[in-house]
Amino acid sequence: ISPEVTRKSFSLKLVVLFEDDDLALIDKPSGYPTTGNYFKTIENALLENLKPSVKNDALLSPQPVHRLDNPTSGVLLIAKTKSAQVHLGRQFEEKTIEKTYHAIVHGHAPNEIVILEPIQEKAAESSLECLKSVNFQNQLYSLVKLKPKTGRTHQLRIHCASIGHSIVGDTQYGASLEKNKNLFLHASELKFNHPKTENQMIIQSILPKRFQKFLSLS
Repeated sequence: ISPEVTRKSFSLKLVVLFEDDDLALIDKPSGYPTTGNYFKTIENALLENLKPSVKNDALLSPQPVHRLDNPTSGVLLIAKTKSAQVHLGRQFEEKTIEKTYHAIVHGHAPNEIVILEPIQEKAAESSLECLKSVNFQNQLYSLVKLKPKTGRTHQLRIHCASIGHSIVGDTQYGASLEKNKNLFLHASELKFNHPKTENQMIIQSILPKRFQKFLSLS
C-alpha cells in the first residue's frame, strides 16, 4: 500500500482562499511545517479541508506545490491533479510565479532597495519596499513589502538581515536577543497562471492579527 493511502489526516481548520478541481490556495497559519516527516503538517490537514477532485488524474491527496517555512504564514498553492502539479511546478522552476510577502523588520528600512546578496554561493535577488515605519517602546520598526525573484531557502530572512534590518522574531538570522517568538513574515500574494485555463490568477491573504496588533501598538 502506498504511504499516501495510509497517511493519517490531521484535523486543523484551514481558510481556503480559492478552490476548483485542479488546485486550491489556502491561508497557511504560522507554526506548522508545510510538509515533512511529522503528523502535524499542512499537507496532512488538506484532505479534511478540500473537496476531492473529480478529474481523471486526481492525486490521492492534495499536494503543496511549494513550501512556506514553519513560522511563515500566508498563501500556499496546492495541486489536486497530476497535470496541475506538473504545470505549476514548471511555473515555479521558470520563475514566472510572482510572490509577494509582508514583513515587520527592525529599524527604519530603505524606501526601496534590490538586495543581491548571494546565498550559499548562489545568485539570489529580492526587492524591498518600505510601507511605513513605527516607533514601539523607543525602538524603530518598519512594515515592508518583499518580492523574492529567486527561491533560495530562507532567502527573505537572510536578505533582510544582510542589510541590517532583520525580520522581527527571526532568531536564526536576526537579533541575537530576539524576544519575540513570532516571525513577522507573511506570504500576502501569489500571482500565477491557472494550469487549465491559462488565466492569470492573483490570490491575496490579509495580514494576520499579530501584524495588525503590532502595528497598532506602535
